Amino acid sequence: MQANSRPQPLPANLPASPLYHQPAHLPGARKGIMIKILHRVVALFLLCCVTLVAQEKGYWRAASSNAKSITGDVSLADEKITLDFISFTMVRVRPLTPAEASALFDADPGSGGSASLYRLDIPFSKKFLHKNSLCGGEDTEWMATYTAGRNLQLVFFSGQKPPVFTLDAISNSTDVCGTYAYVK
Repeated sequence: MQANSRPQPLPANLPASPLYHQPAHLPGARKGIMIKILHRVVALFLLCCVTLVAQEKGYWRAASSNAKSITGDVSLADEKITLDFISFTMVRVRPLTPAEASALFDADPGSGGSASLYRLDIPFSKKFLHKNSLCGGEDTEWMATYTAGRNLQLVFFSGQKPPVFTLDAISNSTDVCGTYAYVK
């Protein structure tokens, strides 16, 4: 295009948008702008995901009677959980959907909290406060977390298969070991 020429009119099949001022086949700044916008959207999405997981990390004080009498205070890091000064390896399996978090933690799906499922292995022989274990005579294999603000809830599960997070499955499950509440 020459310096004094006018922009070409939009083809009839394109919607009216400031992103379509130049024809797509001409090299120009529009393609670069679209790529920058896409990169920013992806970066923002990843930042939000990291922030939600980061809420779980750190030191948490026992708040519920179960937490005070069995686990004491807990600490969560990238790949470990510390209960009663004993550390265990854990692996984040996946985030829980708002519906799953609501079924397991009785959380309001619009509350803005985040929930995750972790895989871990805590032997039944491991005793915590007052000689309590997490899952009685079974190994603890799974942990679900829910954070909202300065509150954390943990639910531990036994069993080889991942837990199912529906109201029916949870109410009929023999693998739910206990629910614990913590505060920052």
